[in-house]
Parts: sequence; C-alpha cells; structure tokens
Amino acid sequence: MAARVRQAVPVAERVRVREIDDDEGRRLLRIIRRGTGSVVTWRRAQMVLLSAQGMPVAEIAEVTFTSADRVRDVIHNFNTDGFGPLCPKCAGGRPRTFTLPERREIKKIAKSKPAEHGLPSRPGAWPSWPTSWSPRGWSTTSATRACGPCSARRASRFNA
Repeated sequence: MAARVRQAVPVAERVRVREIDDDEGRRLLRIIRRGTGSVVTWRRAQMVLLSAQGMPVAEIAEVTFTSADRVRDVIHNFNTDGFGPLCPKCAGGRPRTFTLPERREIKKIAKSKPAEHGLPSRPGAWPSWPTSWSPRGWSTTSATRACGPCSARRASRFNA
C-alpha cells in the first residue's frame, strides 16, 4: 500500500482585534464599567477589550458565555467598522406604521370639526349602529338600556 502523503493545509491566522489607541481603550472601559445601557453593547465591548489584551477567542467565548464564532464576528465587525457595531441595531416591538407627515395629517384630521369633512356635527345625527351582539343577531340597544329600571342609574353621566 502506498503511504498517504499529508499536504500542509493553510490555517487561518488567529482572530485578534486591531491595535486600539488610548482613547478607544478608555471608551471600551467606560462602556464596561458604566453598568447602564444595553447588555449587548456591554458584552461586545468586553469581547473586544479581552481580545485587545491578548486573550484567545476560545477563552473569550467561555468568559462571555457565547460561541467562538460569535466572538470572531464581533471582533471582525469592530476591526472594520469601529464602535458602530457594538450597539445593537434591533428595536423591540412592531415597526412604525405611519411616517411623520402621515401622523401630522392624522392629527390635523382628528382635531378638526366633523362638518369640515362633510360629516354630521352632533352625535344624534349619526346613523343607529348595532351596539351589541346576541344569539338573535345584532341589537341596536346598548347593554345598559336593555336592563330597564337599572339603566337609569348606569346611564347617568354623574355616576362614576
């Protein structure tokens, strides 16, 4: 049998953060020591600072409770873009639906009088809409008026 000849496989050089100056080091320390702000920013700054101090990626991953791939990504992003990638880009919740001009238009309409839009000016002029659902269908009487004698007390504006 022929002996297998092993070829040298090129190994990627270890990921390290670029040289940081004193101002950047102070800024990283301030982020880490401050204690306020985003936990994500704090953890990413910690990864960068540990790399600048010469700690290998595997140990940084252990200390920061994350994967080595994530540490490499953070270091690469910091090397290329600086402090920008340390702050998370995501925002919680639903994205805004209306733009600022749309919101201004909505506010203007909401503050205007109904007559300006061709609508009746008093509530009694509105058509009678169904107000509650029963097994027999929609009812045009409200639930408070359907009770009869006890509705007078509940319907009064002065009773809280």
